[in-house]
Amino acid sequence: MKIIFTAKGDNWESKIDERFGRAEMFVLFDEADDSFKAIKIETEHMEHGAGLQTAQKALELSPDVIITGNGAGNKALDILKRSSVKMYIGAGEMSLKEAYEAYKNEKLNLQF
Repeated sequence: MKIIFTAKGDNWESKIDERFGRAEMFVLFDEADDSFKAIKIETEHMEHGAGLQTAQKALELSPDVIITGNGAGNKALDILKRSSVKMYIGAGEMSLKEAYEAYKNEKLNLQF
C-alpha cells in the first residue's frame, strides 16, 4: 500500500502539514518495501488553483491513501473522488509516525 502524507519535513519525526492544497511537501511511504520519498510541492506562489495542482500531483504518485490535517477543498475533492484513493484527516498535530500509527489503529477520520 502506498500512503501520501502532507508534511513539513522529510522524515518520520516531521510534522503533518495541516493544509492539503498548500502543503510544503508530500512524503510517499510504500509499505511493500518500506521506501520513503519526499516530494516538494511548488504551490506557494500560486494565487489560485493550488488545491487542484496538488490533487493532480498526488494522483500522479498512485497512492492508495492520503493522510493530512484538515483535508482538501471542494475542487481538489472533485478530482480525488474520481480515483480510488482514500483521504484521512485529523492528523494535524502529529508527526508522520504518529499519523501512520493513528491510521493503522483507525483513529483518523475518513474524508472520503
